Amino acid sequence: MIEDTIAAIATPMGEGGIAVIRVSGADAVRICDTIYKGKNKLTEVPTHTVHYGRIVHPATKERLEEALVTVMRGPRSFTREDVVEISCHGGFVSVKKVLDLLLDQGVRLAEPGEFTKRAFLNGRIDLSQAEAVMDLIRAKSDRAFRIAMKQSEGSLSKKIEALRRELVETMAHIEVNIDYPEHDVEELTSAFIKDKCGRVMEEIDKLLHSAKQGKILREGIVTAIVGRPNVGKSSLLNTLAQEERAIVTDIAGTTRDVIEEYVNVNGIPLKLLDTAGIRETADLVEKIGVERSRSALSEADLILLVVSGAEPLSEEERGLIEQLKDRQTIVIINKQDLPQQIETAYIERMFGEERVVRTSLLEQQGIDRLEKAIADIFFTGQLESGDLTYVSNVRHIHLLNRAKASLEEAYTAAEQFIPIDMIQIDVRNAWEALGEIIGDSVSETLIDQIFSQFCLGK
Repeated sequence: MIEDTIAAIATPMGEGGIAVIRVSGADAVRICDTIYKGKNKLTEVPTHTVHYGRIVHPATKERLEEALVTVMRGPRSFTREDVVEISCHGGFVSVKKVLDLLLDQGVRLAEPGEFTKRAFLNGRIDLSQAEAVMDLIRAKSDRAFRIAMKQSEGSLSKKIEALRRELVETMAHIEVNIDYPEHDVEELTSAFIKDKCGRVMEEIDKLLHSAKQGKILREGIVTAIVGRPNVGKSSLLNTLAQEERAIVTDIAGTTRDVIEEYVNVNGIPLKLLDTAGIRETADLVEKIGVERSRSALSEADLILLVVSGAEPLSEEERGLIEQLKDRQTIVIINKQDLPQQIETAYIERMFGEERVVRTSLLEQQGIDRLEKAIADIFFTGQLESGDLTYVSNVRHIHLLNRAKASLEEAYTAAEQFIPIDMIQIDVRNAWEALGEIIGDSVSETLIDQIFSQFCLGK
């Protein structure tokens, strides 16, 4: 348990109906009681109760705020410490006054993520569940939110713990045979090790199979909308975002910078980048926009190349097609409502028919086919079942791969009848790598690094 008491604003800064200040620590109830005046003293009220009163300066007796104060005594709280939450008016001045008053009473301002860090250090949640809290906050689609919710409830932790138990049994068997070699049959021990390692590797493979989908659902697909000016790029952004995010005119070169917008396509989050039209230009501002477009193009996971079906391909478009033919690209032939002049056969030959979508953004036609084409690229048309435990965190993926590599070493060593005390090292390395996922064997530096990414008050 950590000794000092911390506080932070748990709601977003700005004007709102209410704001919540969270206080946690051994002295949380006592200190809050010094600035609270209500029907009952907070030190005497039952746990998990809410009380109306006023926030009062203990020295001057000045009334600063009226508030609802929630008292939650440890260990039945998020941090497993005494926690008090003060709900007051959601304005800059009122929230700051209450927080400053708490700090004057000896409370320390919390570091980013320190409440969740305390929940981890006090054993309420493991490290993978703590990381899922941030995924919940940052979720950009309903499906990503559901996956993060399952992980925060321990779905991944339970799988990892089960795999570690398998490896503990393996290590125990090996230890017995090291201590009592006269009772061991070498062939039986090798078969046992191969069976155990094989089963754990199979389960790790299942988790890694979900990693690509999980990472996409967690972070979104960086999607660049590119093409020459006035072919419908900004109209596409507005259509997918279902709001007027970009200016649409008949004047070429309207978009001068990269516009970002998150959208959901069949439950898949896309980070859309509407770019300036790629063309040669003497306009300095537009030229900077074109350079930023090329930079966005190089960083994108998915490229939506928009061309006008009402015109033949330009030399610039042919150059773009050559550049993008080996990338994850969908070609959108827009303006199907006009007489067609484009060389469709050439585009289909370069990208394949399934990567070519015909639209009329003016008449809102072809959007369903575009959404299906995007899903087909990344998820073969659909996501896995809702029961699957997704691995989405890069740190987890790295550790799973490390554990699998160690088990492969152990499996190969068992096949070759290498001394079992050598095999024990590889099995233990795999066990420790899996332990880092849930925080059983992890450095203090890494813990600090993980929680520093959290917001204040969480």
